[in-house]
Amino acid sequence: MKRTLVIAAALATGVLTALPTTPAVAAPSGLASDFNGDGYRDLAIGAMGADVGSAHGAGAVVVLYGSASGVPGTKKAVITQNSTGVPGTAESDDRFGASLAAGDLNADGYADLVVGSEFESIGTRQGVGSVTVLWGGSAGLSGGSGLPQPSAEDTAEWGGYGRGVATGDFDGDGKTDVTVTGQTYTALFRGPFTRTGTPLNHTRVGEVGTTYEVIAGDLTGDAKAERVYPLAHDGDPGGDIQYFRHDPGGWDNHPESDYAMVGLPNADGALGATGDINGDGYGDLVLGDYAGPASPKGGQITVWYGGPNGPDPQQTPTVVHQDTAGVPGADEEADLFGSAVDVGDINGDQYADVVVGAWGEDIGSARDAGSVTVLFGSATGLRTTGAKSYSQNTTGVPGTAESHDAFGMSVRLLDLDKTGKADLVIGAGYENQNGSVTYLRGTASGLTTTGATSLTAAGAGLKGNATFGWDFAK
Repeated sequence: MKRTLVIAAALATGVLTALPTTPAVAAPSGLASDFNGDGYRDLAIGAMGADVGSAHGAGAVVVLYGSASGVPGTKKAVITQNSTGVPGTAESDDRFGASLAAGDLNADGYADLVVGSEFESIGTRQGVGSVTVLWGGSAGLSGGSGLPQPSAEDTAEWGGYGRGVATGDFDGDGKTDVTVTGQTYTALFRGPFTRTGTPLNHTRVGEVGTTYEVIAGDLTGDAKAERVYPLAHDGDPGGDIQYFRHDPGGWDNHPESDYAMVGLPNADGALGATGDINGDGYGDLVLGDYAGPASPKGGQITVWYGGPNGPDPQQTPTVVHQDTAGVPGADEEADLFGSAVDVGDINGDQYADVVVGAWGEDIGSARDAGSVTVLFGSATGLRTTGAKSYSQNTTGVPGTAESHDAFGMSVRLLDLDKTGKADLVIGAGYENQNGSVTYLRGTASGLTTTGATSLTAAGAGLKGNATFGWDFAK
């Protein structure tokens, strides 16, 4: 029987959802996505199409706080640009929540949330985009500050600045940094940040061209996160993959010059995630190539294994698609296999696993109903033996596969119940035209559908074509 999670929300009034009193904790946990410091990771979900009062498509973020029973626990919230303390005003087509990233920006032990509003208007300039930080604390996320805005000369109208955001310690100083992308402008903000949103310094990343995405993770084992920007390129429709690694000693002490750009000329993809799949201590790069000319008609993923110098550009990556032996399903036109990916250890064996979204997958006669596939890591890398696929027609998964649900539009692997095993959250951004999310718990034998739960946009109190589940914070 479908178990729907009901969240009290008041988007129309634009105020933060009232939260129950929570006993004070002795000290915040310091976990990268623990907004209230209680030792459980929390989940932030984007709903960039949500209406806020009469502002159509203004956007919202739903926060589910982790607990021993996973999500939702006893605390949850809906936040918009009309919520108390959040800068700006909810306006039509702002798309607040188009991108999300979690990290402790002000080094107080509580995770904060970076939120992109890709079409925020600035003055008379339409659709420029902006980025807001929501601050963590013992009561969860509350209040916020805007990150420094690029100049008018640097950002175009409808350019989507803030479409891609990521956090990480990019220079190894122990502080969380932020990078923001959007069409022609990419910025690097160095932490720590003040509560007004002011970074230690910030600069434009000049070598980056047109991109709307960024992937962050340590690919070299040096405790410094690399930044991967999949670039749109006229000469390479499959994507131009380059990454930045910290390489101090540049000119004039300019922050941007302390990073070296490394190319992966044989790699293709539009998005990705990182994690140590083969357990060698180096993060690996998983790229989703769901529509490139080199990919099968239904899409594919590739794994580029990290090392002390990052992924070797000459290596032969692991390639997986739905015609790969052991992978459920079949390679079919416009399945969009690889349109969402994430990496995490589902079964607790110390090897990171990979989940792949294919939101264009047809399930029976249901067109674009969507599915997700789970692949397991091992000492020899990503394997396809034991791979499993899930849809809303899978026994135990709430709901029913229906045309245009887009189940698998987004995926997130995150240990929300503190068992040491990553749980899977799946976004179906077009479910009933508004979106939903589904939660499956991780166990020693993999994911279980026992006790699986779902939350619809309506159950979260969202209005309009919310695209609830469009994105999850990483």
